Amino acid sequence: MNAAHPPAPPRESRFLDGDTAIHCFRWERPGAPRLLLVHGIGLGHSVYDRFIGEIAADADVLAVDLPGFGSCPEPAIALSIPEIADLLAAAITEAGVAPLTAVGHSMGAQVVAELAARHPELVDRVVLIAASVNPSERSLWLQGLRMIQDISEGEPRSVLTRSTRTYLQAGPRWFAKQLRLMLAHRLEDALPRIEQPALVLRGARDRVSPRGWAVRMCGLLPRAEMQQIPDRGHEALISSGEPVARIVLDWIRDA
Repeated sequence: MNAAHPPAPPRESRFLDGDTAIHCFRWERPGAPRLLLVHGIGLGHSVYDRFIGEIAADADVLAVDLPGFGSCPEPAIALSIPEIADLLAAAITEAGVAPLTAVGHSMGAQVVAELAARHPELVDRVVLIAASVNPSERSLWLQGLRMIQDISEGEPRSVLTRSTRTYLQAGPRWFAKQLRLMLAHRLEDALPRIEQPALVLRGARDRVSPRGWAVRMCGLLPRAEMQQIPDRGHEALISSGEPVARIVLDWIRDA
């Protein structure tokens, strides 16, 4: 993999279904492995900036802003995780970029899991990074506590600044709507339906997505392997770019 460098500006497009939009950002590289990048709750595609800088020379990348987050306007009705996956499937089909490796971080892992299970023709591999929601802690206060613990244990300032900016952009009302639907989704029910090869990634310091939950995910997935990255927490795992980008690209090539 080439050293990180600022990639060229992406080609932008919007997929619309009524008042609901997905904003797509494409760094096209014909013939290279195709990757879909899906962000977590309250964030946007910009959380992957450093990750994209690491892989842009080696991959054909499609990153998205989900409805109500990043640059996408808030729709009238919040979508469930399966509904977001179906909307994303329509956007991928319209863009003509399938099949691809679907990469999701936190809530984004829930989305790409449903995408792979419900639309297997569009996804050839799945990468679940710091996946939520840990079934043994499926409550608002516990998830909030784990995030506070994760932050207090040393998330880099750049990660906190980026996260705060995107959370404020989404707004507390929309964030709360989507959070309820995120907590209601049962990732453990989707995992056994994923037939594609899957990689489960977590940071060794991640309190939101603990090791026991990652091990359980691997047990539920028919074809999975797990890797842990030292000295990374929940948000820093993806925002820091390396070594996640290298691991993902090496895994795709090996597969």
